[in-house]
Amino acid sequence: MSAIASADYPNIVNGIDVDAVQALAQQVSDDPATGQTHWQVTSAWQGQTHSQSKVSAYSLGGEKIARDFTIDIDEPEELGGSNQFANPQEYLISALNACMIVGYTALCALNGIRIDKLEITTEGDIDLRGFLGLDADVSPGYDSLEYTVTIKGDASEEKFREIHEMVTATSPNFHNISTPVALQPTFIVE
Repeated sequence: MSAIASADYPNIVNGIDVDAVQALAQQVSDDPATGQTHWQVTSAWQGQTHSQSKVSAYSLGGEKIARDFTIDIDEPEELGGSNQFANPQEYLISALNACMIVGYTALCALNGIRIDKLEITTEGDIDLRGFLGLDADVSPGYDSLEYTVTIKGDASEEKFREIHEMVTATSPNFHNISTPVALQPTFIVE
């Protein structure tokens, strides 16, 4: 295929524009400042255990890029909520799974691997004695999470294992959940 034809027909694998991802990687390699991102979510109480999070922009390479998403969060009735939306733990696990799915999809695409099926199931236990403040020796959150990745496509098991290792090494949310992240609070009472 000629250079003109490849410009007309992007190299798409698994819905990912491989040439665009490679160009971004090269740009960030050449000028690391272009790869700096900043993320922000503002969440507001909506009553009972319902909160609503608003995503309005993020920054890439110092440029603010508008976005417009709303995420509603609630709790099951048994935990004081109205059960209208998934709860924070389910969103946390979903964010982990989704981030890893991006990694598998992009890394497979960059390696020319077609994905036919990709599913991640993650689960964990939380002892409510910690959350409810009933026992200081009980963690209020997950002590561990177990996840299962099921993937099918046109690569060998060995190649998929290589991709898996790359995902766990490069996924932001895998890192964020598996490694302590420093939280720096500002608390304002009006």
